Amino acid sequence: MTIKNVHGTTLDLLGEQIVAGQYPTGASIPPEAVLCEEMGVSRTVIREVVKSLAAKGLIVTGPKVGTRVLESDQWNWFDADVVVWHSRTGLTREFLLELQELRRVIEPAGVRLAAERATEQDIAELEQAYAGMKDAVENGGDYVRHDLRFHQGLLRACHNRMLVQMSKALGALLRTSFVISTARPDCTVKSLPLHRAVLDAVIARSPAKAEKAILVLIDGASKDIEQVLASRRKLPSLAMPAAHLKGRRHAAMVR
Repeated sequence: MTIKNVHGTTLDLLGEQIVAGQYPTGASIPPEAVLCEEMGVSRTVIREVVKSLAAKGLIVTGPKVGTRVLESDQWNWFDADVVVWHSRTGLTREFLLELQELRRVIEPAGVRLAAERATEQDIAELEQAYAGMKDAVENGGDYVRHDLRFHQGLLRACHNRMLVQMSKALGALLRTSFVISTARPDCTVKSLPLHRAVLDAVIARSPAKAEKAILVLIDGASKDIEQVLASRRKLPSLAMPAAHLKGRRHAAMVR
């Protein structure tokens, strides 16, 4: 096992314990010596893990405060590790609704700008992402990966540096939405033409149509998530690669 793997494994273990509430808000995590013994790692590994957790906003360290767990609203919810740890402890309806609200705030504005500013290269990349989604629906494959590429591509096509950075930060959260919403049978079949409508509006340089199309898409995903939650089925694990579609041919979809 490499040092990187030891660090990653220890970070996952302690991070998940914090997110799960084993160490509640304001509580001190055990001293280095205790953590070393409990986790079977060196002080160097524990120190690096503590630095990583502090950078993610989960804990604060200092000579007078020790190492204490922060309120969850101070955690970096754009961090992929934090999102995965939260999913392992059980994704809540509140968390998923907040995620959809975030999408409704950011993506419509981003798509309007993309319709005004997208370059030929941006369009080409979006077409490739859409083609990947379409192929996954028809022949099987990793639909979520192409879906994420599509939505991040839309934000990159805004050519606004802050939104481009936001697209990177949103990655883990968007993937969460896509993994959960695509858990419903045939939801990808229904969402594919909605993605096409967004892309066509961007190509047509129609900000209003692009915004309307992305809202239809987001609201459809919200309904899919609500139905998945209502079914009380076990939610897909975000720690694992997204499940691949088995594939099905839909001649009516061929464009």
